[in-house]
Amino acid sequence: MVRYVYAFAEGGREQADLLGGKGANLAEMARLGLPVPPGFVVTTEACRAFLATGGEPPGLSREISDHLAALERAAGRRLGQRDDPLLVSVRSGARYSMPGMMETILDVGLNDDSVLGLAKSAGDERFARDSYRRLVQMFGCTVMGVDGALFEQALEDLKRDVGAADDLGLNAVDLAGLVETYKELIRRETGESFPQSPAEQLQRAVLAVFQSWNVERARLYRRREHIPDDLGTAVTVQTMVFGNLGPDSGSGVAFTRDPATGRSGVYGDYLANAQGEDVVSGIRNTVPLDELARIAPEAYEQLRRNMETLEAHYRDLCDIEFTVERGRLWMLQTRVGKRTAEAAFTIASALADEGLVSADEALDRVHGDQLARLMFPRFDASAVREPLARGVPASPGAAVGAAVFDSAEAVRRGEAGEKVVLVREETTPDDLPGMVAAQAILTSRGGKTSHAAVVARGMGTVCVCGAEEITVDTRRRRFTVGGTVVEEGTVISVDGSAGAVYPGAVPLVDSSVVRYFETGERPDPLVDAVARAMKHADGVRRLGVRANADTPEDAARARRFGAEGIGLCRTEHMFLGDRRRLVEAMILADDDAERDRALEALLPLQRQDFSGILDAMDGLPVTIRLLDPPLHEFLPDRMELAVRVATAEAQGGAPDEHDVRLLDAVNRMHEENPMLGLRGVRLGLVAPGLVAMQVRAVAEAVVERRRAGGDPRPEIMVPLIDTVEELRLVREEVDRVLADVSAEAGMPVDCPVGTMIELPRAALTAGLIAEEAEFFSFGTNDLTQTTWGFSRDDVEAAFFSAYLDKGVFTVSPFETIDRKGVGRLVEIAVREGRAARPGLHMGVCGEHGGDPESVHFFHTVGLDYVSCSPFRVPVARLEAGRAALEGTE
Repeated sequence: MVRYVYAFAEGGREQADLLGGKGANLAEMARLGLPVPPGFVVTTEACRAFLATGGEPPGLSREISDHLAALERAAGRRLGQRDDPLLVSVRSGARYSMPGMMETILDVGLNDDSVLGLAKSAGDERFARDSYRRLVQMFGCTVMGVDGALFEQALEDLKRDVGAADDLGLNAVDLAGLVETYKELIRRETGESFPQSPAEQLQRAVLAVFQSWNVERARLYRRREHIPDDLGTAVTVQTMVFGNLGPDSGSGVAFTRDPATGRSGVYGDYLANAQGEDVVSGIRNTVPLDELARIAPEAYEQLRRNMETLEAHYRDLCDIEFTVERGRLWMLQTRVGKRTAEAAFTIASALADEGLVSADEALDRVHGDQLARLMFPRFDASAVREPLARGVPASPGAAVGAAVFDSAEAVRRGEAGEKVVLVREETTPDDLPGMVAAQAILTSRGGKTSHAAVVARGMGTVCVCGAEEITVDTRRRRFTVGGTVVEEGTVISVDGSAGAVYPGAVPLVDSSVVRYFETGERPDPLVDAVARAMKHADGVRRLGVRANADTPEDAARARRFGAEGIGLCRTEHMFLGDRRRLVEAMILADDDAERDRALEALLPLQRQDFSGILDAMDGLPVTIRLLDPPLHEFLPDRMELAVRVATAEAQGGAPDEHDVRLLDAVNRMHEENPMLGLRGVRLGLVAPGLVAMQVRAVAEAVVERRRAGGDPRPEIMVPLIDTVEELRLVREEVDRVLADVSAEAGMPVDCPVGTMIELPRAALTAGLIAEEAEFFSFGTNDLTQTTWGFSRDDVEAAFFSAYLDKGVFTVSPFETIDRKGVGRLVEIAVREGRAARPGLHMGVCGEHGGDPESVHFFHTVGLDYVSCSPFRVPVARLEAGRAALEGTE
């Protein structure tokens, strides 16, 4: 029989899949002897069973009752008893941290009778009434489906009526009346009464937490963080301890290191006379954690010791939730803390220095997406003016955008291509879509542990919290700072590293990490940590890393960023600008002689292009792809030409003869689906002289560079191969031209000739194609398009958002390689290509080459290198190193 409930004493952190992260870590803290309120965990298996059937799993109620009875025996009190009630919290806890995305219900067990017993046993009626109103509000919202805004409005109305600045200004009588208001609100909205039975409260609370796994904000968070939808959440039921018992009580969140910068020290927030939800919600501004040393020195010293114990045990930054109940410390949660990209590198490096982790483990603690964030621009210090306001630097970086005041508006403007800053008093989980759409988040309340801060750090979004000078007016859609009014749509700049907000758009400059890659400078501990990680990654990786570059400038930048060659040089980019007229002349040629003259004019220009790139990459391979797109892309727009010709005729004049010839050519070459038309190798086979001109330009550039003392290493790549016969025909022409140039120059000019594998048929016949190809390069952009039947230019805007929402896929297949489909074709081609030609050199040159998850796949299937844009080269290097470590420990 399946078992659904475990006591804390029966678990440990190794059971996170079953007990969820929260439950497993509570069990681990109890195992370490830390002061953890007793409790038990309802497993993720129970949640999955509930979600599959829509009903409570058989036997679950009995198991919960048995564990509750054991809890009651140990406490000497029963759930909700009249004179001295046992109360419990009911919290979600998935395998992977999803801060604020699912539900929590506190003070379960209170009712109209037990609230009197709690008041008597605690000696504080206000505390008891405050706890009851919290339960009714949470239960009504989470379990009974009442709009939370209705409760908030009732609370605001009461504070206004009695002249209270915040909830602490409400006395016991006020709170008792508020409970009755809440209960009446529930009856009005649901048609049923708030349940007085503690057992019913507990049962319904557990099932409500299960249901919260599929609320929209949780689903959106999982999609963004790539968390599987089928894991389910565990539910932790734990004896309540109270931080709202007066000034000697409180709740807080602590980090063993600064989650924003990674520096060691005392970091966190504390809120006196408050429960944990008050700290993260930002309803009142917290005080720094070290203030606890003054308020409750013994609890503070014990907390510091516990933090040291947990960091040494977990060997990582720990995020800790705690409560002080009348001077006594209770540990309510720990987990490996979310951190910014800057903190990730700094902490990994520091832990390695301290001997807590190995160099391999330190490398595994960082990832390419974090490195990419560190390469984003920062504000130009010379252009920074006096800030509008300052707040808590909650998630670093710099961002500029139009101020917006609700999630829906942020999404609307973001989808229209506008950059926005989401401004709120404090965020809630329901704001997640707007937080995803925004470049930055600004709140007037909360600290580094508020909802906004935690979620922003996890997403790598710029965030400033607790900017108290700002008064946010969401109804009038503006905020004010002193005498300055900032209306919706006004551009502001947010510095999440300094905690500052500036009017207008502050200019951006490159980050210090980018300067390191450009110059080798290591001006601060962050850059030093990045440099150490990169050095170790380069030392352990097997995959080579090349760049996609089409100009000498891009090639030089890529080399500075650590590229070991060029994996894709697109020659079509060299036919643009002033050279279009030569391409037009080639297309419009009436005979071979006219076409040859156009090609002869293009030859020295192409040679110059290749010579510059080979110079920038001297001594490293440069894979030059022959012309790929259809020729009509180099001609003017068909509709524009037709309008010009028709307008001239309508005005009674003769249209320009050149326009008429161009229009005739465009019409002749028009294709309904040019992506699958006359392009790539097909163009090379039917357009006389084109391949020969490009190959001669490459060969002559090689001669030029060698005579200048260089070491050019070009590779010629034939695009869009479907069949080995195509490649054989092109190779014959390539070999002939190379032989001609070798004879003319008096030196051998040898270039490896390979092909792109970017069509399903090529992948499936790779063994045959390998007979003619000296290397393969997987063009995963086109391979994804042709495998899925997607036209990328059309489908991403048309329905990808719907597909992501509906879970058809969790990430765009153009962003991360589709392992089951496109990846399967790559695996087949690798295996069959090397079977036919042992040692066949293989790489990938689509932008998947710079995607962290895809890099791991390419390592696993045995490619020799990845190639990506110059900016992504460091990311690929880092991930190639991390991929090499997988399965080694």
